[in-house]
This record gives sequence, C-alpha cells and structure tokens, in this order.
Amino acid sequence: MVRLGGIEIGGGRPVVVQSMTNTDTRNAEATLGQIERLTEAGCEIVRVAVPDDRAAHALGAIKAGSRIPVIADIHFDHRLALTALEQGVDGLRINPGNIGGRTEVEKVAAAARTRGVPIRVGVNAGSLQIDLLEQHGRPTPEAMVESALREIAQLEAVGFDDIKVSLKSSDVLETVAAYRLMAERSDRPLHLGVTEAGTLIAGTVKSALGIGILLNEGIGDTIRVSLTRDPVEEVRVAYEILRALDLRHRGPEIISCPTCGRCEIDLFTLVEDVERRLAGVLDPIKVAVMGCVVNGPGEARQAKVGIAGGRGQGILFREGEMIRKVPEADLADALAAEVFRLIDRKED
Repeated sequence: MVRLGGIEIGGGRPVVVQSMTNTDTRNAEATLGQIERLTEAGCEIVRVAVPDDRAAHALGAIKAGSRIPVIADIHFDHRLALTALEQGVDGLRINPGNIGGRTEVEKVAAAARTRGVPIRVGVNAGSLQIDLLEQHGRPTPEAMVESALREIAQLEAVGFDDIKVSLKSSDVLETVAAYRLMAERSDRPLHLGVTEAGTLIAGTVKSALGIGILLNEGIGDTIRVSLTRDPVEEVRVAYEILRALDLRHRGPEIISCPTCGRCEIDLFTLVEDVERRLAGVLDPIKVAVMGCVVNGPGEARQAKVGIAGGRGQGILFREGEMIRKVPEADLADALAAEVFRLIDRKED
C-alpha cells in the first residue's frame, strides 16, 4: 500500500480514478481550471507534465489550488523531480533509468523519502531500454516486466520502497499479459491503463477491455483511461468501467435502448437532454429512458425512475410504479424532477 496525499492505494482499498491534464503546465491558471473540471467529474488523482524548469516551478501554485493530489510527470532531468518535490507535489512518475545514474536516482529518492512522496515507475512499450528491445526483439510483456523490475531495483538499491508501477502498451492483449506477469512477480500497487488508446470510441473500447479484464481478475489499484479527448471524458469512462464491474458507483446509470422501427419518440435527443440535466448528480441512481412498448415498461419498472416511450408520449415510472403519462415535450422535465425528488427524499 502507498499513500498519495490523503489517498491510500493498494492493499484492498477501492480502485482510484486518475487522469492527466493536457494544458501547458507553465500556465498554472489554465491547468488549475482543468483540474477543477476533472475534480468535479470525479477524478481523484491528477498527473501533470513537467517538461522544463518553468513548469516545475508552476507546481507550487497548482498544488496549492488543487483539491486532489497532484503527480509530477518527469523525464530525462532529475533536477525537475527535485524542484517538483520542493514545490510540494504529492507524487512522482519517473523512469529511474532515464533521469541519470545512481547518484541522480539517489538524490530524487532521498528527497521523496524525506517528504513521504511515493514514486510510480512508469514502463511504456514505446520507450523501453535499447538493450531490452535487442534482447527480446520488440516490447514484449516479458521485456516490460523486466524493465519495471530493473527500475524498482534501482530505487530499492538506494533505500526507497514507496513504489507504484505501471506497464502500458497500446496493444490490449500485451498490456493484459504484462500486468498479469507483474502481478505474479511483485505485490507492488499497480496503476492500470492502455496507453495511446485513441479517440473516444476506439479508446473507450480498448480501455474497457484492457482495464476491465484486469480489474475483473483482481489486478489493479488505480486506473487511467487514455483518450485523445478532453480528459474529463477519461474520468467518465473510468467510472463506467468500474460501475460495469460493480466495483464503484458514482452518478446516474442511464439505461437506454439503441432504438428501432418501433420507436415513436425522439429518443436520441431525449437521452442527451436527460444526461445533461443529471450531470451534476453524484448519487448512483438507475434511470431508464426507453423508446418503445416492448422492453420499455420492464426496464423502466426495474429502474429507480424510468420512461417507456410511446407515440408522442411516454409513461413515467418511479420505483416500479407507473406514475402518469407525459407528453413527449415534457418527458425530460418530468424524469429529472422525479430523480431530484428521490434524491431529496433520501437526504431527508
């Protein structure tokens, strides 16, 4: 188990959701703005890139303004890690092998140990050491695990043991194989992700498969969904993965049908409207927005609040009971009102 800020990771604790800003870290105001949006979406740990000294010195203001722990992502220059620690970050993500020799690693480890800051050893298939690539022929799962164990050994050799590990590839099956092998060879907390996963649809599918397979096997302590997208979308996808595996529940679960020729209301617009209206709800309430009379009533009855659509109207259900018929134009208002009524009643 490691502690990052006020969050405990590993040792059977709940899986933690992480993301990474895509702002220029040197612009503390813009970075904090994105961190706040991520926090509101449910992000619990945020990582920021630290490409140079200006970015490193901006971390103090970023850390001071962030409501969630901040991790500094460091490459190539151990001095950036030392500055990040001085600025008060909660965690470091480094590859000990690319920030210098034993002396540099020892300096970073000593400073992190003094401040109680954990280090994530981040292995990526796209940046493995040359000797491992030559030995294995390509970035195989075995090569990735060997790289991770080598990096861990470097930190252990200088007396540092507060370590988390990730082994990411853009290939789902090789990512899964690497984490499985690492879990067999080490009990270090694992940060899961399929790196460079892609755009919203492709990245969501690859992440759901890779992360989901591993979590379902009991492997993984923190997760990050990597998307070529606003990072807020990463957080939303992460929670849907956790919800699907019944590991964590945050916000409404909206059940809706794909529509077919039986649908006689504008379900696409209705679902988007309902999702927008409930965006700020944190309660894990099940909501059904169904478009026809075949499966609609059954799904709507099973949800806390539900709609079964008909021709230009819908039947509103609450906790399994039919409430009333509602004109199509008023369905989103009626459903949202029932959701908030249930939440208010629960809080009372």
